[in-house]
This record gives sequence, C-alpha cells and structure tokens, in this order.
Amino acid sequence: MTQPPRADDRRPPFEEVPHTADRALRIHGRDWPELFTHGAAGMNSLMAPALPEPTLTREIALEALDLESLLVAWLSELAFFAETEALVFTRFEFRQLTRERLTALAHGGRAERIDRHVKAVTFHGLSITPEADGWETTVVFDV
Repeated sequence: MTQPPRADDRRPPFEEVPHTADRALRIHGRDWPELFTHGAAGMNSLMAPALPEPTLTREIALEALDLESLLVAWLSELAFFAETEALVFTRFEFRQLTRERLTALAHGGRAERIDRHVKAVTFHGLSITPEADGWETTVVFDV
C-alpha cells in the first residue's frame, strides 16, 4: 500500500510550477505507485481546502495505451469522483500497475467542499521520465 508523502523526504512529492492559463504540478515518486499517489495528492491540493478522513473505499480498474495515458485516466477518474460526489481519495492500495493497466483500492471520504474543480487533466507536454531516485512528470490541469 502506498502511503501519503512523508515529511522527511528530501524533496516535495509535488510542487506547483508556473503555467500561463491553467495549473501545473511537477510530481515525483520513487516508483510508479508513489508517482500516481503523489499526483492524486497534488490534484487534491488544487481542489479541496481540507482532506476528509478515509471512511469509504472504491475499486478502480483502468486500461490505457501507455503510462502517460494511464496517469491521465487515473487523475481524471479521481477528479470525476470529486466533481460528481465530492469524494476525495487520499490513500491507495495498488494491486496492479503496469504501463497499460491499473487496479487499485482508493480510500477516501466526502469533502466538506470543493473550492476549485478540475475540468480536465491534460496531455500538454506530458512525459513520465526516469531520474536517479525514481520518476518525474509535470501534469497540467484545466481548472
């Protein structure tokens, strides 16, 4: 199970980077599950001022053509739950995560409010790249 980012990590799990019209996050992870978890945490930081306690679980199964498309599908699915049911997920158990397939249990709850809605997770400049201590990507969100 991938846990939320630890305070003692040397660099932040995600950071907002300048973007002309939308919001963009540079996301880091030691492995793919951590990268996907940090992407969700970053998106949550754009949407909800307070995160709910995890009181419910949803199973998520996705397929895509490649890892970048899978990340977009993952974040889009989580944004859909936030938009339609005010559900924000903060803890994940990845059962399978390959370049083309993801199955996970997402644990979360209903947010008191969603301040900023994510209209779309974009492919703008999206590339997941290896680095010395894991993986990095920048995701642009249409808000």
